[in-house]
Amino acid sequence: MVKLFRTWSMHRKPWLVLALSTVAFELAALYFQYGKKLEPCVMCVYERTAMLGIFVSAIFAFIAPRWLLFRLIGTVGFIASSAWGLLLAWQHTQLQLHPSPFSTCSPYPHFPSWLRLNDWFPWMFQPHGDCSVIVWKMMDWSMPQWLIVAFGVYLIMALVILVGQFRR
Repeated sequence: MVKLFRTWSMHRKPWLVLALSTVAFELAALYFQYGKKLEPCVMCVYERTAMLGIFVSAIFAFIAPRWLLFRLIGTVGFIASSAWGLLLAWQHTQLQLHPSPFSTCSPYPHFPSWLRLNDWFPWMFQPHGDCSVIVWKMMDWSMPQWLIVAFGVYLIMALVILVGQFRR
């Protein structure tokens, strides 16, 4: 299986599929925001940013998948973004399952000064909601719980791809 992932990682199509899967998640988030009128909280915005990181990593690897350097940079970015997204989704879930007035999220995103996503793209990265409020469920799971699954699957895939890069 590791060999299969290594072979796949050397072609453009799997990286494109990965990038398109993150676009699907981002479009779903925008549908919930604008179509269903469910305002995103700051943790939602950070989770969107982690998904954007996976997208950028996939596009980077898509550029030249046969070159090990491009694959490694794409894979490391994929791992970092997936792990960060998994951590964020876990923390968000904890805020929802165990709400406390002493453990809340900030109403404002804290992006670095050189990457002010909330100023550049407020329609996507400007939070308005409360992190501890569950606004949607499917099969009794909230959005961050489903994102734990998504980021977990992404992280496992990314780690298998990384291991495959060093196996012959």
